[in-house]
Amino acid sequence: MKGIVSICCFVSFLLLQATAEEEDAASVLRDRSHIEETLRLTLEEKSADYAAALQRLQKIYHSSIKPMEQAYKYNELRQHEISDGEITSKPMVLFLGPWSVGKSSMINYLLGLRDSPYQLYTGAEPTTSEFTVIMHGEKMRSVEGIVMAADSSRSFSPLERFGQNFLEKLIGIEMPHKLLERVTFVDTPGIIENRKQQERGYPFNDVCQWFIDRADLIFVVFDPTKLDVGLELEMLFRQLKGRESQIRIILNKADNLVTQDLMRVYGALFWSLAPLINVTEPPRVYVSSFWPYDYAPDTSRELFKREEVSLLEDLNQVIENRLENKIAFIRQHGIRVRIHGLLVDRYVQTFKEKMSFFSDPELVFKEIVDDPDKFYIFKSILAKTNVSKFDLPNRDAYRDFFGINPVANFKALSAQCSYMGGCLLDKIERAITNELPALLSSINSGKQPGLSSCEATGCGEKPKNRYRKN
Repeated sequence: MKGIVSICCFVSFLLLQATAEEEDAASVLRDRSHIEETLRLTLEEKSADYAAALQRLQKIYHSSIKPMEQAYKYNELRQHEISDGEITSKPMVLFLGPWSVGKSSMINYLLGLRDSPYQLYTGAEPTTSEFTVIMHGEKMRSVEGIVMAADSSRSFSPLERFGQNFLEKLIGIEMPHKLLERVTFVDTPGIIENRKQQERGYPFNDVCQWFIDRADLIFVVFDPTKLDVGLELEMLFRQLKGRESQIRIILNKADNLVTQDLMRVYGALFWSLAPLINVTEPPRVYVSSFWPYDYAPDTSRELFKREEVSLLEDLNQVIENRLENKIAFIRQHGIRVRIHGLLVDRYVQTFKEKMSFFSDPELVFKEIVDDPDKFYIFKSILAKTNVSKFDLPNRDAYRDFFGINPVANFKALSAQCSYMGGCLLDKIERAITNELPALLSSINSGKQPGLSSCEATGCGEKPKNRYRKN
């Protein structure tokens, strides 16, 4: 009997010793110096030049693009209103993926939040139930979602349309950090395949789409134990269509596997994602372990380190090019607004041409909006304005648009001119072809963005109305 007791005590001692060794191994912290070096956090930025360029960009948008946007109610077609907060906001990095794959741990690691009061909670179970926005602030504090949505200086005001239930699931964390001076992180709830997203109490997919549309970089995180693709993850990748250049796929917790198993998991991940990503080139998958502790022994440490540095270089590119990306985004938005204005103008002109004294306005316009090709609405835009057919919006969208906004409420472009303000079409075309490219060139050449010659001297020329018949 004594022998059995002695053996049990010895086994218990060995187990305790092994557990202690594992805890000691896990407590060894990883060197983070490469993060600051790769992201160039020690370098000072030229904040004055950046602020001047943003101010110039805001002025171009408000004076040249927004007037047509408001005159033809573009926001009711696309439901994407651009605020000053969105123009001046920092690049947004969005974290998506299944539950408990290491999204929150990755943010903690990049920001060095281990053991800090604002460390994001992590665990093996689904832990993140909120959309958490980590942003820069003068001091550490949390901000409620209703406060973020009510603050017009931020870029989150449009989130109010998703309802109060969602705002209760939105939280902001402000902290003084060099990286957060240049970028904003958004942590999202993990996708749980065995539960309907409607049970969350708010339109989860619509909220994800809002953040996807505004993200500069999207990290889709997986781990070796959660490679199955269900309906919810498939829906998420449908929402990512057209944003393939911003997507970075991350296979996290890679040091949990030996090299042979890691190769099999890597291939299985490609096999699962191939039907969901419709691109010619396969997506880049970054394989590493993003948390503050050292890599597990007998794993590909050098490979994981190189993969991590490559991902950090991608993040740094987004930070370095943030102003160029803002200008390109506003220009792309201006092109869409211009096309929308031209189409509405064409609908208005066609309606006036087909109307007679005895015509029923509703029946006439219904015929036009139901079959726009019969009246060459879209073809005439392509022929006259050199617009790419790939930039044209969906024809059915205008049936819904004019169902809410009667065509009689809109003026033709020929009537959208004034002596002091000029013509809406001339201003937006000048912004797209001259002003925004000039601002981009001044940034790339390192010059201070200044006023155009007419804004500096006041040319005082009478605006020309290209639609007025002589």
